[in-house]
Amino acid sequence: MLTMINTTAIALQLESPDSKDRMLALASLRDVSAELAVPLIKKVLEDPSLQIRSMAVFALGLKPTDECYPLLVKFLEQDPDYGIRADAAGALGYLGDLRALEPLTRIFYEDTHWLVRFSAAVALGNLKDPRAVKALLSALKSPEVVIQQAAIAALGEVGAKEVVEDLLEFVQSPDWLVRQRLAEALGCLGGPQAISALGYLARDDNAQVAVAASLSLAKLTPPGQIA
Repeated sequence: MLTMINTTAIALQLESPDSKDRMLALASLRDVSAELAVPLIKKVLEDPSLQIRSMAVFALGLKPTDECYPLLVKFLEQDPDYGIRADAAGALGYLGDLRALEPLTRIFYEDTHWLVRFSAAVALGNLKDPRAVKALLSALKSPEVVIQQAAIAALGEVGAKEVVEDLLEFVQSPDWLVRQRLAEALGCLGGPQAISALGYLARDDNAQVAVAASLSLAKLTPPGQIA
């Protein structure tokens, strides 16, 4: 843990006119307690450098205090930059506050940028709240493949065993990352249908898909019974 002298130095560095200094100072808060770090992070939440703002917003999700949730919801709902909104969504997922379910779900449906919707879907998975299943199922129908990938992974994180049949529609997806996420998610969900699909995916032409499926099978089946 850093001493108060160190945090005082960081506070001064965060006021440097050189953006590289401010960025290094922000990165150095990694080992500082949340109570000491958040007031310093707040100093650069409106920094002229978009990269520093992005780092600061995301850092709020890693340093939970009572201030972080309302700050992140404000950035999620009001910031004009889609990258910052996406960062806020991701940070809310790491924060793990279940109050975030409602704003993340709403922003998933309403935001016009795919990156924000992608980040919201990932965050909903991180929350592991079954109330997110409806939104994540709708994400499976997204025209953006990356959002399908995020939704599949998130449904596995949530442990939504009831959606296995919906996920099986992606067994023959032309996108190998979709198939890999599917193999990983099925390993979290289990059941006879999942095991059968994993046996198929374990023979996938893509090595990463095949490995992911084999690892999931190993979690779900006793030794000697892998398909």
